[in-house]
Amino acid sequence: MQVRVGTVGGRMVVAAALAAMLGGCAGSADGDGKKSAGASASAEGSAAGGAGAKGGAAPAGARIGGAGSACELPVSFHVAKRWRAKSVDAEKELAKASKSEDGDLSGALAEAFLRQGPVTAACEIDAKPAGNIGFLRVWTGKPGEPGTASADSVLRAFVAAEDNVSKEKYRSVRTGGGLDAVEVEYLYTSKLLEETKKERALAVSTPQGSVVLHLGGMDTQEHEEMLPAYELAKQTLMLS
Repeated sequence: MQVRVGTVGGRMVVAAALAAMLGGCAGSADGDGKKSAGASASAEGSAAGGAGAKGGAAPAGARIGGAGSACELPVSFHVAKRWRAKSVDAEKELAKASKSEDGDLSGALAEAFLRQGPVTAACEIDAKPAGNIGFLRVWTGKPGEPGTASADSVLRAFVAAEDNVSKEKYRSVRTGGGLDAVEVEYLYTSKLLEETKKERALAVSTPQGSVVLHLGGMDTQEHEEMLPAYELAKQTLMLS
């Protein structure tokens, strides 16, 4: 079961409540997504002037990923204007969950929400300040971990860990910052909500480990409205 609401902490609370009611366990934590934007001068220029996804180009906001930014990552890119990035301390959240009164359940839920395949949640970029409900999420993995031999293997393991997916379409791409990447579009079916929607993710390998950028959405229409942000993040993605 996937539960897609709010921040990681908020999702854990809702998941715990659902688990108590349904006797179930939450699945992987991905999520709703939204805009991201421009980076280097040349990349920003092409992003602003080029034909983007539905809705046109997303205006560029702050660059994240570098030291001192909202999220320190192996890569950096611009988020869309008014989007708010927040770092996710997965180890801290996992430790906190394991010490709660229902440590086993909370720990399992935290693990499900904070890890997906070979990668761990590292950053959430919130679209609400820009007027949309959704997130663009960044997941990272350490070098040498199982399933991290290549960007392709990382991405396939990431998608496989998200249950109820179909019609995956993988392709090799190159980011605006010159990184070789693998991208996938697929359909995710929520058994809880009984609906199917589009999702998309991108993976790159870096000397510091693998990185996955994921865009979900409340539904397919929402997903498509968020694509300009995702595309601009891809166009401006480079090593930190």
